[in-house]
Amino acid sequence: MRCDQCNTPIEPGEEKEHLGRILCEDCHMDALSPPKGCDPWAVYTAKSCEARAGGNAALTPLQERILGILKETGGVEPRELHKLLGGEPRLKDLERELAVLRYMEKVRGEKRGDRVVIRSW
Repeated sequence: MRCDQCNTPIEPGEEKEHLGRILCEDCHMDALSPPKGCDPWAVYTAKSCEARAGGNAALTPLQERILGILKETGGVEPRELHKLLGGEPRLKDLERELAVLRYMEKVRGEKRGDRVVIRSW
């Protein structure tokens, strides 16, 4: 059996059904909890956690790589950032990481002509 979304093989008994589609666990989680770039409550929570930690947010190695690329480039489109990261993680997972960095006010979106780029805050 294969996932209707990403075509990944699914072990028998591991499939998830959502709106009539058979999904793998990752696609099922994406369907149930899509990343949101704008969430005032998440921003408040991230900022208050950072303040309690003495102003030093604990970043994952991937988040540090993302911020490094954005600092070097001055900002890139999400798909280009995905390429610069070597295609890992999945694009949906990258969107989730960018949402977290947005909540922490480390990155933001910016309109440049007809493109939207991700850049450092």
